[in-house]
Amino acid sequence: MDFELLLVVATFVSGLIWLIDRLVFRPKRRARLSSEAQQLGAEAGVDGGADKDHEPLLVDYAKSFFPILLAVLVIRSFLFEPFRIPSGSMMPTLLIGDFIMVNKFTYGLRLPVVNTKVVPIGEPERGDVAVFRYPEQPDVDYIKRIVGLPGDTVRVDNERLWINDEPVPLETTGRYEGDANLKHAGLTMAVETLPDGGPHQILIDTDRRLGEGQWTVPEGHYFVMGDNRNHSNDSRFWGFVPESNLVGKAVMIWLHWNWQDGGFDTGRIGRSIDTIDTD
Repeated sequence: MDFELLLVVATFVSGLIWLIDRLVFRPKRRARLSSEAQQLGAEAGVDGGADKDHEPLLVDYAKSFFPILLAVLVIRSFLFEPFRIPSGSMMPTLLIGDFIMVNKFTYGLRLPVVNTKVVPIGEPERGDVAVFRYPEQPDVDYIKRIVGLPGDTVRVDNERLWINDEPVPLETTGRYEGDANLKHAGLTMAVETLPDGGPHQILIDTDRRLGEGQWTVPEGHYFVMGDNRNHSNDSRFWGFVPESNLVGKAVMIWLHWNWQDGGFDTGRIGRSIDTIDTD
């Protein structure tokens, strides 16, 4: 089920019911009550009988829920939207069970459902952790790190990333101990520093070499990769992310709850994705 579409429809229907009642049926109810009060005599008018407007239950619900639905729609469509991390492709930056907040206006304001940009604000930068609609299945959201901008030449060779024929600085930092459930424990940890971007951690599985090659990013598209380099389904395998598929930039972890393994981890709550420790 498309929650965004459902939210738009619910907001529109509740607002339409409230508006039609306000403009058409409420004046008729008030006129009828006023007429009935006059027939009952002056005493009924003094008691305020003509001012009592018993709204139908449907209208009462619509009037109550419309402002709430509208506020949720505006916040979710134009400001922030929560997402849950379902896989380990962005480890160690993001773990399974992280709930993240995504900034929806960083890359421009878009209309809900149709995803058409109406107000350009900013453009993606190398190093951004971005949520986007998976090009091969647009109703599924993916999260990866942007490593290639339009016009860039991206190369992956022997576990090393190259941008525009320049090797991206990479420093091995040791052995990854794994998350709370030892997932991917034993992989090699490294710190990678993209051009014009800050450092971030990645994981390298030296026993699983795949996704090597060279690509030139076309205009209006981006090249994305997971931080868990040898365990990520990304641009190396299915191509580029169109600008129109971008949803927003991941900015913060607001909760961690993996109900299958480990439960809550309060230590990850409130962590900024841009400033995750790389020590």
